[in-house]
Amino acid sequence: MTTINSARKRVNIANFLLDHAMILIILLLAVYVTVRVPAFAKIPNIINLVKLSAARLPMALGVAGCIILAGTDLSGGRVAGFAGFLAAVFLQASGDAARVIAGGQPWPVALVILAVMAAGACVGVINGFCMGKFKLHPFIVTLATQLMVYGSYLTVSNSKQIAVNSFVTNPMFEVSGQPVPYYVLMAAVITGIIWVIWNKTTFGKNIFAVGSNEEAARVSGVNVLLTIVCVFIMAGALYGYTGFIEACRIGNSGPTLGLSYENDAISAVVIGGVSFVGGTGKISGVILGVFMMQLIMTAMTFLGISGGVAYIIKGAVILIACILDMRKYMTKK
Repeated sequence: MTTINSARKRVNIANFLLDHAMILIILLLAVYVTVRVPAFAKIPNIINLVKLSAARLPMALGVAGCIILAGTDLSGGRVAGFAGFLAAVFLQASGDAARVIAGGQPWPVALVILAVMAAGACVGVINGFCMGKFKLHPFIVTLATQLMVYGSYLTVSNSKQIAVNSFVTNPMFEVSGQPVPYYVLMAAVITGIIWVIWNKTTFGKNIFAVGSNEEAARVSGVNVLLTIVCVFIMAGALYGYTGFIEACRIGNSGPTLGLSYENDAISAVVIGGVSFVGGTGKISGVILGVFMMQLIMTAMTFLGISGGVAYIIKGAVILIACILDMRKYMTKK
């Protein structure tokens, strides 16, 4: 009996290490970088990691909802880019010589946020309806809308860069002299809202039910089409919000805004335990995954790793995370 219990403990430990291998690897990387470059673990860099995570977290939450449905969304980055351009246009000062819309006044920030979220939600309607109604694969649908949104952006903007400024980047308070901007608080509020939707509403339960078994959910009385459309609307709105925050954070809107953001979000979500097989995911896991993903990218900067190698590492992270996710699923089966 003792031998059996010992063997079971070893198996449980091995499974735990494999299930959390990606996070453990990233933590070891953090330790290595800290030894090489002690500034990596200093307060300024930690605050910077929090700010970067807060800026990218809303997009990851949107992508997470799509993945819980056993799907994905490749359009997020370009939707964010287009939303950033729209936000820049709406916030331009009336006397700006490069003003895109002649005359008029800059819009109130709250109205700008609602406008860009509505623009993102419109893309979400197309994505969700095409998948739910016509049973098209999420990869194909969102790849198509990604290209259409980016093409629309290039056509409308003529690839111009527009300066952006908003109070959301102003500091709320300081930690050891490092400013913490308002968009960190806004990210926390949005995360709280999504947590309530996922965990305390019938709609949230329907998301997980459809992701686990679409046919069983339909038989149980769940409106599958409406659920899918609403998830992608919510995702699109979060992409739009991310575009607004990123444009304000960077200070301008240009053609590269949003580039590969969806890849980073997908990586973060999978690292955080949201499974591609559908029906599994937690808000806490998404938060952790986003922070870990930003930690990886910041670590590469501190180590002086080039942009090309960074793409290789990001790709490897996605691949390894998906392999570990599938292993966990097969073990449970």
